[in-house]
Amino acid sequence: MLTCREFADFLMAYLDEELEDVQRDEFEQHIELCPPCVHYLATYAETVRLGKQCCVSDDGPPPADAPETLVQAILAARRVR
Repeated sequence: MLTCREFADFLMAYLDEELEDVQRDEFEQHIELCPPCVHYLATYAETVRLGKQCCVSDDGPPPADAPETLVQAILAARRVR
């Protein structure tokens, strides 16, 4: 079974549906047994979703549900480029 550290290492590949069947099964087995990793997965997936949504277009305001700290971090990163 995966450890929490291994879980974090496979997170992006899991969300991108790039894990082999055996790895995916181990990942999902870990989720069933580890509430902190379930929470981490949910917040990570939401961060990825909001990040992708912010990068779709430079026009218009950010999504209403985007945390202000995230909006400010993205704006700061754009100024650095």
